[in-house]
Amino acid sequence: MKLPNGQLAALVFLLITSYGFAQKDVTRNDTLTTQILPELTLVGRGSKSDIHQLPQIVGTSIYAGKKSSLVVMDNVQGNIVSNTMRQVLGKVPGIFVWESESSGIQIGIAARGLSPNRSWEFNIRQNGFDIAADPFGYPEAYYNPQLQSVQRIEIVRGHGSLQYGPQLGGMVNCILKNGSEFTKPFQFETNQTVGSNGLFNSYNAIGGNTKKVNYYAFYDHRSGNGWRDNSQFNSGTLSGTITYKISNRFSLTTEITKWASRSQQAGGLTDSQFQQNAQQSLRARNWFDLDWLTPGVTADYKINRNQHLNVKVFGIVADRNSVGFFPSGGILVKDTINTTIGTYNSRTIDIDKYRNFGAEARYLLQYNIGKQQSNLSAGLRLYRGNTLRYRGGVGTTGTDYSIDRKEGTLWVSDINYQSGNVAVFAENLFQLTDKLLLVPGIRYEYITSQASGYNGLNNSVPVAIQDQSRSRVFLLAGLGAEYSVTRSTSLYANATQSYRAVQFADLTAAPTTDVIDNNLTDAKGLNVDVGYRGNVKSYLKFDVSLFLLDYQNRIGTIRQQRQDGSFYNLRTNVGSSTTTGVEAFAESNISESLGIPAAFGNLSFFISYAYNNAQYNSFRVVTVVNNQLSESNYKDKRVEYAPENIFRAGVTYTYKSFSATLQRSYTDKVFTDANNTETTSANGQNGIIPGYTVDDLTISYQHKTGVKVKAGANNLGDVHYFTRRSGGYPGPGLLPSDGRTYFVSLGYVLR
Repeated sequence: MKLPNGQLAALVFLLITSYGFAQKDVTRNDTLTTQILPELTLVGRGSKSDIHQLPQIVGTSIYAGKKSSLVVMDNVQGNIVSNTMRQVLGKVPGIFVWESESSGIQIGIAARGLSPNRSWEFNIRQNGFDIAADPFGYPEAYYNPQLQSVQRIEIVRGHGSLQYGPQLGGMVNCILKNGSEFTKPFQFETNQTVGSNGLFNSYNAIGGNTKKVNYYAFYDHRSGNGWRDNSQFNSGTLSGTITYKISNRFSLTTEITKWASRSQQAGGLTDSQFQQNAQQSLRARNWFDLDWLTPGVTADYKINRNQHLNVKVFGIVADRNSVGFFPSGGILVKDTINTTIGTYNSRTIDIDKYRNFGAEARYLLQYNIGKQQSNLSAGLRLYRGNTLRYRGGVGTTGTDYSIDRKEGTLWVSDINYQSGNVAVFAENLFQLTDKLLLVPGIRYEYITSQASGYNGLNNSVPVAIQDQSRSRVFLLAGLGAEYSVTRSTSLYANATQSYRAVQFADLTAAPTTDVIDNNLTDAKGLNVDVGYRGNVKSYLKFDVSLFLLDYQNRIGTIRQQRQDGSFYNLRTNVGSSTTTGVEAFAESNISESLGIPAAFGNLSFFISYAYNNAQYNSFRVVTVVNNQLSESNYKDKRVEYAPENIFRAGVTYTYKSFSATLQRSYTDKVFTDANNTETTSANGQNGIIPGYTVDDLTISYQHKTGVKVKAGANNLGDVHYFTRRSGGYPGPGLLPSDGRTYFVSLGYVLR
């Protein structure tokens, strides 16, 4: 890819100028407040808390002035085996979770009125590199790490766009265990879990740490029948990482993860079917199969005490396959034997193949301006993605998983997508005084998108798509600040530009019915945070903030008319929205604050709350009425899938090695379309989703020998609720969430 000339002058000047400060060794002034931790240090070690704020600097990345959260997985009291995100992220305010399948294989999270669809509004990473299908053209996170293998989860809201690129929601990074926290050359851990509906999980790992090497490898198996009928699943993960410490300053890490899963898709229901029996399924022949390989190599070089270089090279080799019965009439059409042919109807096959490769280099420089220490974090990203997409294949008439295609038939669409990216970014933490720091930053983006092939058949003849080869350049900027009110509390604020790239689907509308606007542009956003956070002694931690998300250039489809009177769909930028609100978290050690002796155990309590006012500023709608175009606007309508209130609270009692946690989660009602339709459609695909409240209980006990027992009940009240309506796969229709389920885990750690 060739970069446009003259766009990087300011950034290059900043890098060259800053590098000059590194020519002499800087002695750190201990009165400064900057916190710097190694990238893979187990933040929170020695603490029993599962929630922390990210330090100001971790490795080569700056988090000062940003809205951030750090979840330490070893301390999470919840159902980690099934990736129950309402528990895992219960103390991260404002996280909206789609709970539409029992397996926990597919995770959907969002915040600030954005869509939770496979977490595609976040930049999802594992050990610092991308794991989504394609972060630019198809950012759905099909693969999610098994949480028993995760050391910690880093979450940065919108301000993370400067360091991590696309998506308006920010960044979620799962740091896997790598053996660096171990103290012996060989250690072993195992955890076996059984639960409701045939749940079985087996997690087994080895690892160790020596003077020259630390390593970790695990195999995880998870299977079950699911809470609903026709919901069986099976997944396996094999992963290994080894770090060789070439010297005290230079280390090389190699890692690889192989993940495969296959799940039966129960399909959607209508509202009346849901009321009759939420566990029923009207689809027994729908299957979903995923195969994911993620290799990576990281070189970490501490050049001297003031300079740190980290380089990651990574890739994705993955396949996504689905087969099922998806008639145009949706769930109202029964999947039964066709009396004319004497068998079931043929199923539809969809296949994606992802082949992505990238590299990121990050550099941290510590230098002094006068007596104050400052830090520059800068980096370069190179990325190339390739997606082969096959849709509408004529499959078998069978019931088991099969992607065999009927001989002599064509795919309805066969498209080759390619994406490319070069990005240069820099942030500088200026320590202006002992209490005040300022963090300006910029990011330069060069993106290419290409699509070729055909999308549709006309009398069995492929219809070629419009020529789609686009490149664009833009610059993002941001400014953060933090002021230490006391030694343990601070005010913070930031305003940061972000973007969401034009998706592959936006570039390949059906040629016979749709037209793509030549001026279609990437969506742009602005995230603003203002907050106050910190600790009061050792018995209270809190983070309360106001936020604004301005979402411009939303993409949609409007009807248009040609001069000959025919109509077509135009894929274009149709409007904008704004979300304002509050995100608040507080956790108190009640026993300590009241002076209750430790002999009586310890009682703590947390509250996590978010208020979202998500509304369209403008959303243009053009339809055909009486053979004439009719235009309206959804201005002031609420954004779909944006709950106004999300509230979670919990209480934990610990006595020595025993712990019990009761958590309550409330999520407000949401609309599922921009028109805010409240009346549910007959097929269950449109209409309001009512608010719901769910209670979860988890207890655990860990013996000094390394034996650990954990048990829990999810959805104690057996509430029947749902979080999603689907217009297509994996529905269509409403997708029920799980009722009451139980699990018991027995683990052992050899230390």
